[in-house]
Amino acid sequence: MTSMENGKGVVFDLDGVLVDTGEFHRLSWYDLAEKEGYHMSDEFFKHTFGMQNSQILPMLAKKELSPEEINRMSWDKEESYRHLIKGKLKLLPGVQELLDDLKNHGFKIAVGSSTPRENIDLMLEETQTLPYFDALIASGDVKNSKPAPDTFLAAAAKINLPPDRCVVVEDAIAGVQAGKAAGMHVIAVTTTRKREELQQADIIVDSMNELSSLTFADLIK
Repeated sequence: MTSMENGKGVVFDLDGVLVDTGEFHRLSWYDLAEKEGYHMSDEFFKHTFGMQNSQILPMLAKKELSPEEINRMSWDKEESYRHLIKGKLKLLPGVQELLDDLKNHGFKIAVGSSTPRENIDLMLEETQTLPYFDALIASGDVKNSKPAPDTFLAAAAKINLPPDRCVVVEDAIAGVQAGKAAGMHVIAVTTTRKREELQQADIIVDSMNELSSLTFADLIK
C-alpha cells in the first residue's frame, strides 16, 4: 500500500473552527459598510459568513462592482479585521489538544479557508500554531470559493492525499457543502450554525473537545 493510500489528512477551516473570529469579522464589515455608505445587518453577516469577499461585496453593494472596487474594499475590510484581532485571538476549546493528537498519530494537517493569506498567517502566528500545518490554502489560491470544492481539493493536493483520505472540519453551511462536493468526509462544529443547518455533515459536534484522532481515523478507514 502506498503512502497516498494509507495516509490520513485533516483540512480545517479557520474562522469559527480553530479560532472564534466571528465578532471581529462582523465589526470589520460594519466598519466597511459605514465607510462606503452601504446598509449592513447581522442577518446579512450571518448569511454570508464563510463566503469570499468577492462574493459578498456585490451583495452588500446591491450592484455589480469592478475588480478594482472589489480589491480595494476587500483590502480595507481585511486591514480593519487584522487591526481588530491583533493580540486578542485565542484557540477555541479543545483545538490545541486535537492538533497535538492528530500530529502524534501521523495525520497531515492543512488549512482550507476563504480568508486571505495575510489573515491566515497572522492568525496562526497569533495562536502559535503554524508549525502544525503541512499546507495552507487561502482565498487567492483557488478560482471558486466554497461551496465549490476547489479549496479542499487544493488542500488535498498540497498534502499529497486523495480526497477520500481526508476529513474536513467546518462550521459553515457552504463549507460543509464544499467538503462533500470534494468527496471528503466532513465533521461540522456548531460554533456559528445550528445543528439542523449542518445535517449534510458525517458527524456534528458542539465543541472540538468531542473529537480525537480516533474520530478521524474511523471516518477514513
